[in-house]
Amino acid sequence: MGLEVESRPSDSPYVERVWRSTSHDVSRMTSIAAAHWDLVFWQHRGKVSVAVLGPESKASQAPVPEGATFFGILFSLGTYMPHLPVSGLVDGSAEIPDVTPRSFWLKGSSWRLPDYENAETFVRRLVREGIVDRDPVVAAALHDASPDVSERTLQRRFVAATGLTRGAVRQIDRTRQAALLIQEGVPIQDVIHRLGYYDQPHLARSLTRYIGRTATRLKDPDAAEPLSLLYKT
Repeated sequence: MGLEVESRPSDSPYVERVWRSTSHDVSRMTSIAAAHWDLVFWQHRGKVSVAVLGPESKASQAPVPEGATFFGILFSLGTYMPHLPVSGLVDGSAEIPDVTPRSFWLKGSSWRLPDYENAETFVRRLVREGIVDRDPVVAAALHDASPDVSERTLQRRFVAATGLTRGAVRQIDRTRQAALLIQEGVPIQDVIHRLGYYDQPHLARSLTRYIGRTATRLKDPDAAEPLSLLYKT
């Protein structure tokens, strides 16, 4: 059956997407590059675990536990935890201790485990308690506004809030769009022209680095080694 992933957008400015998945008869997946960080909850063989997964600067292989269920909150760019700098989590993670089937411990307080339906309510409480914040300068820059700060200050705050440079975020997002178009059957030359790649080798290098797939493999998905969350905005 493989890895079954379901996701939905969110109306919260702090949340990019909410997702959940189950795994059956699959031992590993390709985790694609991701500019966002996640708070992930999973259950495997009766044990509940929680971790903060940082942004991923490149594609990598990841093990998939058999029969596990996952639920994750993908936070929007510019959203961060002041007590847990995202810059230190790039290509890494931080496991949350003291997790029970109903609650977990975060920054000195016990929190009830959220679920797929009430993720936004949970995040609103995180914001009220000051555990999650959002940099308005970064958010404005992402929407092509002109923040009232110098370019150097913007770059510094962007890296502090996202863990990545603006250029890296753009490359990751563009390659994700390319992968989706290829999966939909859009001709390679059209993808190159539409997204501004120099040529086919340029696109191929980006796909290999950020998606971990060639264009040919994207057209013919491998059920034995699925991709992580690849969603449309």
